[in-house]
Amino acid sequence: MENLLDKKVNGFVIEDITSTIKAIQESPSIAKFEFRVRNKWVSAGHNQSTVKDFYGGGQEDESREKAWVFDNGEPPILLGKNEGANPVEYLLSALSGCMTTTIALHAAANGIHIDSIESKFEGHLDVQGFLGLNEQIRNGYQDIRVNFKIKGDLSEEQEKQLLDFAYKSPVFDVVTNKVPVEVNVSLN
Repeated sequence: MENLLDKKVNGFVIEDITSTIKAIQESPSIAKFEFRVRNKWVSAGHNQSTVKDFYGGGQEDESREKAWVFDNGEPPILLGKNEGANPVEYLLSALSGCMTTTIALHAAANGIHIDSIESKFEGHLDVQGFLGLNEQIRNGYQDIRVNFKIKGDLSEEQEKQLLDFAYKSPVFDVVTNKVPVEVNVSLN
């Protein structure tokens, strides 16, 4: 007979979820993380972000052997050369990835099996704000629309739970609540 804790749900090992939760309950300080991104401007609208190290679980993480490098660019209509997705597209990507993982993880922790999750994220932005042409228009997205298509043998109650799980996404929290951001510039 299979041990329920060794069981996988939505790709997550249930024992991993329960042991992580137990460890955090016993020592809440290990729940504190510091994620980092370094960025370097290349030319015009092209710059590169590098992601590697972070602090979590009470220590510097050394699990990543290599860094991920993301090219940030702009399409020609926004004066770029399509060197990569533009930063507001990366934000949508981060939001979609985080909400999807959050749904799958919380579903697994609650014994809800999901066959597939697909989504479409649309952000509406008017560049008049960014360009300083109209102070009445915000610089960023005016709104974001999210549509999930989730397959599985789900009850109505489970479908409602999945929607509730989506709102637990850390990136959803960042884009829907004002987060203090401290900006400093040093001139050399």
